[in-house]
Amino acid sequence: MGRYKIEVTEHTTADPATVYALLRDGSTWPQWSGALDSFELEKEGEGEPEGVGAVRIFRSRGIAGRDEILGFTPDTTFSYAHLRGLPVRGYRGDVQLTPGGGGTEIRWRVSFDPLIPGTGWLLHRALTRFVGRVVRGLATYSSAKPAL
Repeated sequence: MGRYKIEVTEHTTADPATVYALLRDGSTWPQWSGALDSFELEKEGEGEPEGVGAVRIFRSRGIAGRDEILGFTPDTTFSYAHLRGLPVRGYRGDVQLTPGGGGTEIRWRVSFDPLIPGTGWLLHRALTRFVGRVVRGLATYSSAKPAL
């Protein structure tokens, strides 16, 4: 079976800088995600704690997932790879922020291969719900934040 892909789009009244600041600060994710319980910075990245190469641990319902920051463009993009925690290979997440409509369109794309053959459909279903919850949480939370 081919690579699984997920795309979720939400609109927020917040400007791209406000949304981007929340994405870049892992400590805020448990506040707005609606799906994560805690955050820990396992490894600092290049030039700044949450720079490229940083490894962030997010816990949800006792499961620890490790994500590495791959790259970012201020107020525009944020990319990460899931290293460990889910039964997947080659998981990549890309978030695109586009100004418009009196705020920002948040487009979150994920692609992955299942680690265990035959489980892709189930992982796709669960991750689509999870990513949807995270994106809706980000849109709602950022709308309530003052602009940066």
